[in-house]
Amino acid sequence: MPPIQRVVTGHDDNGRARFKSEDVEAPKLVPGGDAEFLLLWTTPTVPADNNDETDGRHRDAGLTLNGGSVFRIVDILPGRESPMHRTNSIDYGIVLEGEIELELEDGHKRTVGRHGVIVQRGTNHLWRNTTDKVCRMAFILIEAPAYLHNGQPLAELKP
Repeated sequence: MPPIQRVVTGHDDNGRARFKSEDVEAPKLVPGGDAEFLLLWTTPTVPADNNDETDGRHRDAGLTLNGGSVFRIVDILPGRESPMHRTNSIDYGIVLEGEIELELEDGHKRTVGRHGVIVQRGTNHLWRNTTDKVCRMAFILIEAPAYLHNGQPLAELKP
């Protein structure tokens, strides 16, 4: 898959819009070997603070960022799958290229193709690429309280 162009805007000393930075970078293989990740931006808080001049790519973020948001590109490699996981966040997943199978903890599955959107609401799930082509997705993860089941929060599972 091609590298990703990232353009960041901001303001000059007079409060006028300007381009702050532009770069091109390719996703990098994650330790599990099932996907390549490219972090594009993070915010340490929700709502975001547009007065924070930190380049959001350089903020330390795991899968999610407690109290904040994360925006990344994920290339899920052919024939690979993620571990089953749950995060305390609302996640917007957009399939840019290819297709992905989403499996929930009860074994139910859905295949989502190019330009499809998944709204992941704190559920235990995994991603599986059942094809012979890379599936490229954009993910926006925004901190959310844990889902309450019978008044008890469901624990995060981040293998």
